[in-house]
Amino acid sequence: MLMTPGPTAVPDAVREAMSRELINPDVDPRFAGIYEDVVEKLETVYGIGDGAGGAGDADGVGGAGGAGGSHDVVVPGGEGILGLEAAIASLVEPGTEVLCLSNGLYGDGFADFVEQYGGEATLVGAGYDEPLPLAALEATLADGDFAVATMVHCETPTGTLNEIGPALDLLNEHGAITVVDAVSSLGGVPVPTGEIDVCLGASQKCFSAPPGLTTAAISDRAWAAMEERDPHSLYTNFLPWRDVSEGFPYTHLTTNVVALEAALSLVVEEGVADVYDRHEAAAARCRERGGALGLEPFPDPERSSPTVTAFSVPGRARELQARLREAEDVTVATGLADLAADVLRIGHMGHNARVDRVDETMDALERVLGA
Repeated sequence: MLMTPGPTAVPDAVREAMSRELINPDVDPRFAGIYEDVVEKLETVYGIGDGAGGAGDADGVGGAGGAGGSHDVVVPGGEGILGLEAAIASLVEPGTEVLCLSNGLYGDGFADFVEQYGGEATLVGAGYDEPLPLAALEATLADGDFAVATMVHCETPTGTLNEIGPALDLLNEHGAITVVDAVSSLGGVPVPTGEIDVCLGASQKCFSAPPGLTTAAISDRAWAAMEERDPHSLYTNFLPWRDVSEGFPYTHLTTNVVALEAALSLVVEEGVADVYDRHEAAAARCRERGGALGLEPFPDPERSSPTVTAFSVPGRARELQARLREAEDVTVATGLADLAADVLRIGHMGHNARVDRVDETMDALERVLGA
């Protein structure tokens, strides 16, 4: 039983779609239609485009206006980290001033990408168990002029869902192009895409499709900035994906795209709002069961994500992970980097955001703790 915060368990309908006859994405006209279906369904999940709903009011932020016009959705071939790097590669050149707002591993990682592409990164950071540092952000904006700003909606390594609305308001007031990693929240939590210039997702998290695809909703303002750059890469570059009417930049990952279309169909058929409710219910049950076992969430419950629960288990995370896998055939995750030994993470996202699957996982954990 796979209960990690990505990759997640893949439902039967998605696996069945992957088993269909392979089609050539470069010469078979059917593939263009499948890709268009994926984009249309993603617009619904992102809360943009015709008929989209729900996602734009997250964190008390409106669904349009702040990020400068409408958005286009693109789906390059490459695991979710491709999106983070491509956003920086597409927007940053030597000397570009970038503000990186962070309270976690992936927020810090944006600054590394900026420096790799020659930009000047200013990291406005907080502890991994703390909220985003809004006062420090406001002070930094008052003293600097930043072309681009980055942040993370859900810091998966700590199970933290950041309240990004106030930060987006400040950054949009200062005209910075905003890049948000929503990889482990998109499809499970409302995301204020309308206030974000580049909003990043991935196939293997809340969509419960296999790893291999990045998703991005990119605003008119961000496209315009990308057009002004001199890109040095094809693969880590969003621009070639803006118009694929004449073909894709490289051979697309056909089976992954077919799988994502099937996974998104399940989300749209269920209804995005109902999917959010299901994630909330699964998260509540996970934390209720954890509390009964004497486990403390990391961070506090007010900032814990509906898609993943991180429990503080100082020094025991790897041991508990191994015992769950070996004795119970349940796979969960530990924290990352400095928290690898101290945090145990249970992913209740996508197909796994179900109370019965959470109960089965927590029953196993209860047996391991009692052994």
